[in-house]
Amino acid sequence: MIPSDANLPVLSPDVPEPEAFSDAASAVARLREIYEIAVEYLTRTFQDNVAGDRPDTRFRAFYPELRFTTTTFAQNDTRLSFGHVAGPGTYSTTITRPDLFEGYLTQQIDLLIQNHGQPVTVGVSDTAMPVHFAVRGEITVPQDGAIKYILRDVFDVPDLAMMHDDIVNGIGFRHEDGSAPLAPFTAPRIDYSLARLQHYTATAPEHFQNHVLFTNYQFYVQEFEAYARAMLADPDSGYSGFVAPGCDEITDPDAPLCLPEKLPQMPTYHLKRPGNAGITLVNIGVGPSNAKTATDHIAVMRPHAWLMVGHCAGLRNSQRLGDFVLAHGYLREDKVLDDDLPVWVPIPALAEIQIALETAVAGETALEGYELKRLMRTGTVASLDNRNWELREHTGPVQRLSQSRAIALDMESATIAANGFRFRVPYGTLLCVSDKPLHGELKLPGMASDFYKTQVARHLMIGIRAMEHLREMPLERIHSRKLRSFEETAFL
Repeated sequence: MIPSDANLPVLSPDVPEPEAFSDAASAVARLREIYEIAVEYLTRTFQDNVAGDRPDTRFRAFYPELRFTTTTFAQNDTRLSFGHVAGPGTYSTTITRPDLFEGYLTQQIDLLIQNHGQPVTVGVSDTAMPVHFAVRGEITVPQDGAIKYILRDVFDVPDLAMMHDDIVNGIGFRHEDGSAPLAPFTAPRIDYSLARLQHYTATAPEHFQNHVLFTNYQFYVQEFEAYARAMLADPDSGYSGFVAPGCDEITDPDAPLCLPEKLPQMPTYHLKRPGNAGITLVNIGVGPSNAKTATDHIAVMRPHAWLMVGHCAGLRNSQRLGDFVLAHGYLREDKVLDDDLPVWVPIPALAEIQIALETAVAGETALEGYELKRLMRTGTVASLDNRNWELREHTGPVQRLSQSRAIALDMESATIAANGFRFRVPYGTLLCVSDKPLHGELKLPGMASDFYKTQVARHLMIGIRAMEHLREMPLERIHSRKLRSFEETAFL
């Protein structure tokens, strides 16, 4: 980050010298120490200087850095898809919010040390921390023109050049010093997404749980709140709180929610459990753009899994309204990820997720085996970027759908699955048929049957049960090696 006035002297806080650690908890503690020094320094100097004339100095603090060097190949457990580097060399990553990511960092660092028998080094990076990310909304950072000097002359501000996805996109990214990436996201990229999450969901990143459900209808939100309140009323449920957009966390099942007059673009609800082991529900609305936006930012939280539970158009005459579709493949015509993940990249079904979803369907419907086919089909889901595709000439689209063997159509599922693949987040899709446009059953007022209406609650419960099943699985089993490329970061 180059200051706009390079002639100003630069002041920075004193920080500890780089130090090697063979204990993950101690390494994370040092990361927190360096991070908090930077945040305190930027917050204090910003408060002291925001109202007056331009200071005659720049104020700059830096993100902490985690560095690892090995000269040998690891003798690791080959069943594990993460926790080790690809080969000899130096690897590094900048770190932000070690308070928020303490559990994740401790786990990943501990695996790295165990698998290689080498310490990690914690020090200060050469990546400056933008003042906006340091104050984190506690203080309003003014726009240009609102203060007597140009902010970027005195403080570092967010730089889009630092917030790329070159690491996860697998283009052979290396840091400026030649070190390979140790983690999938850099600190500025994470800070950017944490700020976006707060904006789009109206809930703080601290509330996000490790298991994320995406939906495209408000009906599911109402059912999720009812389920959350039932869980809070049950002392044996293991759930500890419920958070809605713009509201404080409630622990009393009868407590009202203070929802804002205007809901955010993607209202998000969190049924919390210790260790972030609960469930987050995001109403992404309609369209692949929203689906990409949500997953782009939630990915930095490193969730254990995300699932799409929404409505779709059934494409087969044998389907009925309210039937379920378990996606086993995706026809990607959403277009929003074509530049990041080419359409020729296959998006595989993940066995652990598929089993969890099918088990949940069987449990909720009391059907299994061959009988389960009465209300659930497994096959290809097509995701389009045009909600009104029915208004165009039909021959081309219908022929492609038939050739792909698609059984359902929506606008979000392929995007969520593809971004899960891209970000190494286990993904899955279970949809509910809400219309059959090729067979005259359009999504119009009064078309939904009572059977379809009852399926909303059942559908949501299936998603919840699947997540609860995944929660009981060891993390290394959920994170399939199908999601890992030739040279992966050690961290998930």
